[in-house]
Amino acid sequence: MSETESPGAGASVCEKVLVRIARRADVPAIVALLADDVLGRTREDSSDLDPYVEAFDEMALDPNSELLVLDLDGEVVGTAHLVYGRSLVRKGQRRCTVESVQVAARLRGRGLGALLIGAAIDLARAHGCGLVQLTSHKSRTDAHRFYRRLGFEASHEGMKLIL
Repeated sequence: MSETESPGAGASVCEKVLVRIARRADVPAIVALLADDVLGRTREDSSDLDPYVEAFDEMALDPNSELLVLDLDGEVVGTAHLVYGRSLVRKGQRRCTVESVQVAARLRGRGLGALLIGAAIDLARAHGCGLVQLTSHKSRTDAHRFYRRLGFEASHEGMKLIL
């Protein structure tokens, strides 16, 4: 993972942040980030962390799963979940699916999201992936502009069935 040293008082947020693999102790902060969102408010519940810890433990055991965090002076201010896999399309090419991307609302627009996605792309390459894919809720037009700016193309229409 990457870390840059803080050069002093005038340093930008990106110069002070560390992108690292999440630890179990980060789960409450990650859940708080996910819940501090217009969509997350209706589907996340930080009053019961047990299902989140259970999911984290399962993800941590999966060699094809990495949960990243943005660490700003010991505070988790961003997260992204990377899932590596293959299918028979594109000659069995490995791919990385980026999920659950979130940056603290108060820090958006400062380059942290680009830093996080850049780290995700670097990790995907290191895992032999030839493609990075993600989905974003249709209502997140700012996020769509952000991903397009990073070179992503809106190439598919996503579907979901809640079970």
